[in-house]
Amino acid sequence: MSETRFTDSHEWVRLDGDTATIGITKYAAESLGDVVFVELPQKGRKVGAGAEAAVVESVKAASEVYAPVGGEVSEVNSALEAKPATVNDDPEGAGWFFKLKGVAAGDFAKLMSESAYAEFVKGL
Repeated sequence: MSETRFTDSHEWVRLDGDTATIGITKYAAESLGDVVFVELPQKGRKVGAGAEAAVVESVKAASEVYAPVGGEVSEVNSALEAKPATVNDDPEGAGWFFKLKGVAAGDFAKLMSESAYAEFVKGL
């Protein structure tokens, strides 16, 4: 069973075993506006928790996507390169950016739950 956690920089991470799927939240996608380009990390790249891992560009701005947890990039969502608007259409589903393997459960446990993130967004 997987669980989703959130960061204060508006990334989400869904952990399934020791593999984490990462993307940006619906709030982030709506704030960015129409996404026109994504730059994904290289497969095999090791990233630390909090490190810049990808870039998302919209008609309004470019923004970094940070790794909420550390690990090694095991897969990227190459479909986003051809259709970046998927990030707007389904940011917390088909619009995922990359997957990490070898994720420490302790890193994941430090992140916000869905209810805590919802409260955080209300304060923005």
